[in-house]
Amino acid sequence: MAQTDVLVTQEPAPQTVQVSELPRKEYDVARNTGAYTSAGLATAGFRTAKYLVDEWFQNCYARYHQAFADRDQSERQRHESQQLAAETEALAQRTQEDSTRRVGERLQDTHGWKSELQREIEELLAETDLLLAQKLRLERALDATALPYSIATDNLQCRERRQHPDLVRDYVEMELLKEAELIRNIQGLLKRTIMQAVKQIQLNQEHKETCEMDWSDKVDAYNIDETCSRYHNQSTEVQFHPHSVRLEESVSTPETWAKFSQDNLYRAERERLASANLRQLIDCILRDTSEDLRLQCDAVNLAFGRRCEELEDARHKLNDHLRKTLQEITDQEHNVATLKQAIKDKEAPLKVAQTRLYQRSHRPNVELCRDTAQFRLASEVEELNLSLTALKEKLLEAEQSLHNLEDTRMSLEKNIAVKTNSLFIDRQKCMAHRAHYPTVLRLAGYQ
Repeated sequence: MAQTDVLVTQEPAPQTVQVSELPRKEYDVARNTGAYTSAGLATAGFRTAKYLVDEWFQNCYARYHQAFADRDQSERQRHESQQLAAETEALAQRTQEDSTRRVGERLQDTHGWKSELQREIEELLAETDLLLAQKLRLERALDATALPYSIATDNLQCRERRQHPDLVRDYVEMELLKEAELIRNIQGLLKRTIMQAVKQIQLNQEHKETCEMDWSDKVDAYNIDETCSRYHNQSTEVQFHPHSVRLEESVSTPETWAKFSQDNLYRAERERLASANLRQLIDCILRDTSEDLRLQCDAVNLAFGRRCEELEDARHKLNDHLRKTLQEITDQEHNVATLKQAIKDKEAPLKVAQTRLYQRSHRPNVELCRDTAQFRLASEVEELNLSLTALKEKLLEAEQSLHNLEDTRMSLEKNIAVKTNSLFIDRQKCMAHRAHYPTVLRLAGYQ
């Protein structure tokens, strides 16, 4: 900036000439002291109508000297006036040139500050537009988190409809709870960041308005000074303003004037840098949150895949056991039928043996003998009874086994239905819904 003070190397010429009286010149006039003078009675209170010749000459000489003195004084005054006029003309010209130079320097200073303010206003406006774009990204990202949160809560509610014994707190549910908590934390972070961005935008606009007011004042002052710099002695727009030299008490000094704009620029630049840092922070937040959401989504999907594989494997094994159980039930039913038939087949030999013993018990007198036939028939009946007892016990065991197999079949069929229901919930309900999970670009606020 141009220095507004100018060093004065000599005393300036006086603007006016002090008025002073010229010394009066004393003239010696000869008095009438002769015999034919009018001194006598004429000086006692009256005089004759005519003057003496000497008095006439003295009067002429007095007029000559007075005229010479007046001309001499007038000549000196003319010379002094011409010299004063020349000096004041030169002084006025120098003063005007110096004032014009000072106004030009002021124009340069004002133009410099005006350019700096205009540049800062443009940069602050561009920075505010960029921050507004980042705020829009934050709002889009916040809106985009509504769908993942809805998906996570819906998955948790759907999995509550699983049946016993599949209603377990497995790692899928743990990942879903972690995802819901992560989304809530991210939503809170985005809301706080949006509020911070709104506050920073307001600060940017306030400092931009301050700089614009300062810039507007600089433009007005520049136009006024530019108009003043074009004024010259032949300008028709100039006129007298006697009270214009009086300054108000509230006027600024060159130091306070420069410091005012410098402080405005410093505060505006400080807010612009804070806005740029906030934009970088917003960019990092959106990048990290979108990546975290996608990573958690992948973790949940992986857990669902593993759980579905486990359910599918369990259902496959249950189906295999059910098939084998059904086959065993069929075989056991044949075994029960065979045992029943064997028991029935033992009834005829038992009847024969018992009938024989009954008939032989009617032999008369000494013929009722315990012969070998009698012993054999008794042992046959006993053997048949033991066989029937063993067959009946085995039949009971077979029937109990068949009943247990039926219960196992029913349990296997129920578990298969439960596994099928769990697979339907995880695959058709949850994983199908998760196929609509937002992309990284949308979570980052670009869409």
